Amino acid sequence: MALVSTATVASSSCHCDLILFPTARRSWRGPRSRGGAGARLAVLDRAGTGGGLAVLERSGTGVAALERMGAAAAAARREEVVPAGNGRSSPYEVDSLIERLSNLPPRGSIARCLETARHRLTLQDFAAVYREFSRRGDWQRSLRLFKYMQRQSWCRPDEHIHAIVIGVLGRQGPALLDKCLEVFHDLPTESRTALSYTSLIAAYARNALHEEARALLDQMKAEGVAPTAATYNTVLAACARATDPPVPFDMLLGLFAEMRHDVSPSVRPDLTTYNTLLAAAAVRSLADQSEMLLRTMLEAGVSPDTVSYRHIVDAFASAGNLSRVAELFAEMAATGHTPDPSAYLGLMEAHTRVGATAEAVAVLRQMQADGCAPTAATYRVLLDLYGKQGRFDGVRELFREMRTSVPPDTATYNVLFRVFGDGGFFKEVVGLFHDMLQTGVEPDMLTCENVMAACGRGGLHEDAREVLQYMTREGMVPTADAYTGLVEALGHAAMYEEAYVAFNMMTEIGSLPTIETYNTLANAYAKGGLFQEAEAIFSRMTNNAGIQKNKDSFDALIEAYCQGAQLDDAVKAYMDMRKSRFNPDERSLEGVLNAYCIAGVIEESKEQFEELQSSVTVPSIMAYCMMLSLYARNDRWADAYDLLEEMKTNHASSTHQVIASLIKGEYDDSSNWQMVEYALENSTLEGCDYSLRFFNALLDVLWWFGQKDRAARVLDQAVKFGLFPELHRDTKLVWSLDVHRMSVGAALVAVSVWLNKLYDRLNGDEDLPQLASVFLYIHLSRRGEMEKSTITRGLPTAKVVYSFLNDTLSASFHFPKWNKGRIICLKSQLKKLQSAIDSSNGSATAGFVTMTNSRLPSPGSKIYTREVPVDNGTGHLPDEPFVEEKDAELLAL
Repeated sequence: MALVSTATVASSSCHCDLILFPTARRSWRGPRSRGGAGARLAVLDRAGTGGGLAVLERSGTGVAALERMGAAAAAARREEVVPAGNGRSSPYEVDSLIERLSNLPPRGSIARCLETARHRLTLQDFAAVYREFSRRGDWQRSLRLFKYMQRQSWCRPDEHIHAIVIGVLGRQGPALLDKCLEVFHDLPTESRTALSYTSLIAAYARNALHEEARALLDQMKAEGVAPTAATYNTVLAACARATDPPVPFDMLLGLFAEMRHDVSPSVRPDLTTYNTLLAAAAVRSLADQSEMLLRTMLEAGVSPDTVSYRHIVDAFASAGNLSRVAELFAEMAATGHTPDPSAYLGLMEAHTRVGATAEAVAVLRQMQADGCAPTAATYRVLLDLYGKQGRFDGVRELFREMRTSVPPDTATYNVLFRVFGDGGFFKEVVGLFHDMLQTGVEPDMLTCENVMAACGRGGLHEDAREVLQYMTREGMVPTADAYTGLVEALGHAAMYEEAYVAFNMMTEIGSLPTIETYNTLANAYAKGGLFQEAEAIFSRMTNNAGIQKNKDSFDALIEAYCQGAQLDDAVKAYMDMRKSRFNPDERSLEGVLNAYCIAGVIEESKEQFEELQSSVTVPSIMAYCMMLSLYARNDRWADAYDLLEEMKTNHASSTHQVIASLIKGEYDDSSNWQMVEYALENSTLEGCDYSLRFFNALLDVLWWFGQKDRAARVLDQAVKFGLFPELHRDTKLVWSLDVHRMSVGAALVAVSVWLNKLYDRLNGDEDLPQLASVFLYIHLSRRGEMEKSTITRGLPTAKVVYSFLNDTLSASFHFPKWNKGRIICLKSQLKKLQSAIDSSNGSATAGFVTMTNSRLPSPGSKIYTREVPVDNGTGHLPDEPFVEEKDAELLAL
């Protein structure tokens, strides 16, 4: 950490502002040979800016102060060098001279460059030339020009020019310090003032030679040249930053005492002096000395600034006594020296770094009590702290308080967007964005990116499109991050074509997709089992964009293969990830576990679950549900109940306990069901990606455990939360159900609920559509458009759903020729079903499927393994001829 930041100090004094590395002492009595300089450590100067008095110009006003030191000495010489009767040069002539000198070859003539304007140039013009060369770091041309001026009577350099050239050379590292000495000794002794001495001291201080800088100060005083505050500040900064060995703080206080007792007003300690000492005290954790310096500067009438307060807070924080800072601020307020808002802000940030929320809020209340009005930055610190701790009600309350006193700015809204976006309150982010526009606060690019990210995670594709339209209207070019949010939102809504179009639109406007964008689109495909499309997008990423897959890319492929029933490929993708030296995380291990569980291999699944247990503190609910479903489908009820009990007695997660009780049927009453709803709602705070996996796993285990009514209630909650928006799509022509993103158990729950709704509609007076359809699988063309699938009948979900429909409604549903991604029931079959329902009006049937909760089977029961486990997804459907549809029935579609 830099001890002193002169960039924010408004002072007439300044000092060296680079990291210093002490080396051997030098002699001041004459120039040293180049051999000695070559043995020094090289010091890299990355600043690259500034004009004359390079080390001093950092403070902005410091140059003006030092130039005034040599103004009187330079005035007479300037009058000599400017011929009588000639006017001053124009800025154009100075720029032209800089250009000619810049283009001058190594052996070119400087005299020729100056020939046309020599009688119009003043030393002030030459000073401007040196400043430009200093900005470029061109010390060679600076030195050549200086040597030329030495040989000329009409432009012989004065002390001001000497000081500037010393500054230029001093910026280039220890190797040119000998040159600095040569320039310094070229100046006659009687012409040397604090200006030239301070410039030379700054050159040595910049190169970590604090002992030499201190010795030059002593020589300066011995020769009768009075130092200034800038001189002392430069030496103080060099000594304060010395690290090998560090300069004792008492020695710094000695220099400070010399300044205080100097009779000259120009040597009085200023703000830079105190900030240098406060910084040194903070690095050394000297809280008492910081307090002493604060009191001293207040007594001297020097007001602390933001840098001063930060150093004071850092000193007490290092000493572990931040409470004393609050006391100091209270004492200052009582004596009429109320700290400014930046002081309280620094103290508040120190408390937030250690997570001390109560203490940070106490600083805000003290600030208000001391009569210092909080700023937007003050509230932002607390809003961010509350958000990181998950105290979102506190965020809302504090924001309401803020609006009554301080108008929120763009940065405040950006904090809120990030806090609520990370917390899962995606719709609230959109609401705040509209509030921001209504209050006249102008969003920036970060605002739009945060809102788009929230829309993406929450699947709010309509809101994402509105934000994108706003950006276009305002002339903002959407970035890759903004488009990634749109692609993610469309993907979560299963709008694959629109997501692909948005992805391609990025390239057209010049916002090239990043690896996050590719992964986001692949994740959208993965949720629908579109493994071929996921492979294609990663092939495009690698071959066209030159971007290699990362861990998230492999996770997306694993999920795509699992959902697409390519289980061997899923395991292979996991092995490829390991070969690529990516460490699998919980998501990766769950993906492989899902593949094993879908395949029905118990031993491999148990090994993978045990590896997951050893890798994380507590396996996720999805992992438990996968294993429970596997055990249930294979009638391993004893293992299932043991795992369920482990889940219920998990004291590290109350959500695990609630879900376990839900599966066992212990939370059916209204009061306990509220706990279930709360647990389900909390899952949505993680975003649609997590929620889809969560509800798929939970619905799967509820179905195989025979808890159909509870599964229907859970599915209803998922639909209310905005998940599976593609599930129901009804028109006059088609009543459809889309289960292509569901697990086998979740699909059976959805089909059962849909069949019962179909029963109610057939039992009413509603007009029948041309067909009823169950959408099982989607295949996209290369352009992203939907095509018919030729592999649907091999999918576990398709086989189980087809078998379930035939068992429930005989041969009413079938695979059509025109689209094998669906199972349909034609209008003629719907009429037969309607007639059958009308003929049985007196019966007590509530629907096609009885949705009740079965008693949990006892260990040893055989429910799914009594025959060939067709419902397990491992059996094969017999080849059934497709039903020939009448052209008239399908023509309307």
